[in-house]
Amino acid sequence: MDTAIILSAGKGSKMWPYAQIRPKSLIPISNKPILIHQIELLKGAGFKHILVAVNQHEQAYRYALRNVEDVEIIQVGETEGNAQSLLLCLKKIERKRFLVMYGDVWVEKPDFDRFLIASTGPSALLLKHPETSRNYIGCNLHEDGTIKEIIGHSRSETSHHFLAFILEQEIIPFLTKVSPIFPSVEVGMMPPDEVFLEAALVDWMNKGNKLQGFVCNLPAFDLDKPWHILQANYQNNREICTQIVENLLNEGAEIDPSAKIDGFVRLGRNSKIGKNVIIEGNVWVGDHTEIKAGAILKGNNVIGDHCEIGYYCYIEAGSTIGHRCKVLHAAELSGVIFDGVYLYHYMEIAGIVGGNTDIGAGTVCGSLRFDDSLSDQRVKGRRENVEGQDFANACYIGDFARTGVNSILLPGVKIGARSIVGPGVVLSEDLQDGKIIFLKQETVIKDWGPEKYGW
Repeated sequence: MDTAIILSAGKGSKMWPYAQIRPKSLIPISNKPILIHQIELLKGAGFKHILVAVNQHEQAYRYALRNVEDVEIIQVGETEGNAQSLLLCLKKIERKRFLVMYGDVWVEKPDFDRFLIASTGPSALLLKHPETSRNYIGCNLHEDGTIKEIIGHSRSETSHHFLAFILEQEIIPFLTKVSPIFPSVEVGMMPPDEVFLEAALVDWMNKGNKLQGFVCNLPAFDLDKPWHILQANYQNNREICTQIVENLLNEGAEIDPSAKIDGFVRLGRNSKIGKNVIIEGNVWVGDHTEIKAGAILKGNNVIGDHCEIGYYCYIEAGSTIGHRCKVLHAAELSGVIFDGVYLYHYMEIAGIVGGNTDIGAGTVCGSLRFDDSLSDQRVKGRRENVEGQDFANACYIGDFARTGVNSILLPGVKIGARSIVGPGVVLSEDLQDGKIIFLKQETVIKDWGPEKYGW
């Protein structure tokens, strides 16, 4: 088996506001796009032919893969679902056996390699539900590890969902005749008009065929909603930084003797840790990045190329800083910032900041509610049960956004791509894409002078 198909033609609408200017599979985790991680995983396992099914943002894919060889982008257009997208890709290959992976999953190499080695027939790589089974097309397993049943978005009946498959050509007839309505749902669950690969597998299994299941032992992620980005970054940063067991300084890198480092750092080419920097834990730093002037880093941080970090800023444990970012002048960060983000002047950011976003001086993201409860997160109008203050109360700021001086973002709000929160605004509700919100100030002017003081 040397052929793999990555299904990446979905709209990613649940990931708002981060799939507006990029496809979901190009969202970075620890500064590496999900798709690049998948391609490296596949090539490391010996796959020679990799196809990526796309629809929207085709040029973004071509740019992201401009230096990657042996990957073919297949424009599938507006299909009726991923079953149809897969079928269009299969017309490009002549392989009896092939791998199919969803474009929004992050899997660790040991689990992926184990899946490939152990699979002798049609198989599925599975993840135990991290959220309610209502969020997934899920499955249950027999004691021998084969798939017992597949149910779409069940109330409480399934335990795992699908990340990848190893399939054979015998599935093709079932893809061509797949039901337009998911065939296995509980009463009242209202499936959409969409053709799913799992629906074809339901029919295929009903013919007596067996699908073997392999459950991930290591952390894996099916990135569907904004807080999944935070979860994946925290976990992957921990994994990356744990592997640093001594200081690793590439060509031109240096550490000032006054820096206090309780752990180890990996510094890329020409990167520097300057005077009075404090690092508590391990930190991975890219090329041409300078950390200086009393910056405080709490560890398990991944920092990109060409960044400037300093002047008594504070970086919370597990945070990610993208490429070409500036975090300066007592700015505080807990979370993830994408490429080209500027954090200046006494601000506090807790959550995710999309690329090329300018955060105004004194902007504050609230992360603790007065009632100590968790904020409601809504995705496409549906209330989500998000656990953990770091995720439910985080603020989610889209790409090419801006905030004005002293704006306040209350716990859990989202700001759409290319939107602006004006100076002094207290944002208590989500702001959609391409909007500006500002205060309409009412002022009073009176005479004033020495006579007011009895002169």
